[in-house]
Amino acid sequence: GKSEEQSMVIPQVPSNIKMRRCGYCMVKQPMRAKHCQLCRHCVRRYDHHCPWIENCVGEKNHRLFIVYLSVQLVVLLWGGHAAWSGLYFEQSWDWLRHNIFLLMSFLLIVVFTIVVLLLLVSHLYLISCNTTTWEFMSHHRISYLQHSESENPFDQGVILNLWRFFC
Repeated sequence: GKSEEQSMVIPQVPSNIKMRRCGYCMVKQPMRAKHCQLCRHCVRRYDHHCPWIENCVGEKNHRLFIVYLSVQLVVLLWGGHAAWSGLYFEQSWDWLRHNIFLLMSFLLIVVFTIVVLLLLVSHLYLISCNTTTWEFMSHHRISYLQHSESENPFDQGVILNLWRFFC
């Protein structure tokens, strides 16, 4: 039997949708769970396998992943500021020869900052919709989303989605 808390947190599966059984672990998977080939285990509320942290992002560590991205963004902005403030500009080849390393570092930091910023913004958008990266990318292949009457059965409005995720 399910406890009251479980029935409030985990939406009920409609009767016409069969519960999936993991082909690797041979356990019944709850909705929003997926088996990760790299980690070799099932992850509740699977979002994605992150190569940066060499781990899956799921129910237990999604908030920490957002904190990680935020800290990365702050460090990159700080590094970009430090690299930019170290540059002094003159119009000569001698200047370029002496500052090429600092200039290349700044440009690399700008590229990484854009990547991390886009990743953070996209995750915040998905959180506000109460969906995961896996559900967003594979909506057409997931049985409980294919047969759903609404586009996202987990969406409870932006404010409530953000509140439940962060609080």
